Amino acid sequence: MINTVLYDMDGLLLDTEPLWGVSMLRVAHKHKIPITLERFKDTTGLRIYEVTDHWAIHYPWEGKSARAVADEILDDIIASSKESATVLKGVERSLKLLRKHNYKVGLASSSPQHMIDALVDHFGLTKYFDCITSADAVDFGKPHPAVFLHCAASLGAKHNECLVLEDSVNGMIAGKAARMKVIVVPDEMHFDDPRFSLADGKLKSMEDFDLDCIN
Repeated sequence: MINTVLYDMDGLLLDTEPLWGVSMLRVAHKHKIPITLERFKDTTGLRIYEVTDHWAIHYPWEGKSARAVADEILDDIIASSKESATVLKGVERSLKLLRKHNYKVGLASSSPQHMIDALVDHFGLTKYFDCITSADAVDFGKPHPAVFLHCAASLGAKHNECLVLEDSVNGMIAGKAARMKVIVVPDEMHFDDPRFSLADGKLKSMEDFDLDCIN
């Protein structure tokens, strides 16, 4: 029986997903790194430090190191998220519902820990989570299942006791690879992506989430 629910952050809790591309382009152009929207597909699913390492190999530049560029992107996206991002509809209601019914609740994101902590605190969501885990704590980011398994272990939950809530294909794959139940909440543009058929359920928004989704 499921007793634990694990949330993603970007695109599931907060509408920060589009801001990544804006921040990455802004910082890349500042350092004359020839990155375009089209080239983002080569690094989809990688953690930001892996992204800038990839850039350094394929589009070398002079000046700041790959890690320093990644840190600058993170500073930029944290600032822009605090200014313009919002908590997605239905999220806080779902968290309150789970709290009311004594589910263990975790956050498992590929974003760096300091970004997660900064934004979850800024939007007043920290109090809802029993565990907040970043892929910083594991060897591999999504679509590898490590971050979900690490979060579940921290909560004392077995894989078959966990429900994962995700918005992305890579996140869904990570949850399924962890042998957890997965419900996806894709954005409108990707809602009909046939790859989401691998999920155990699909919602139009977190406003549609209820306890019937769990078991």
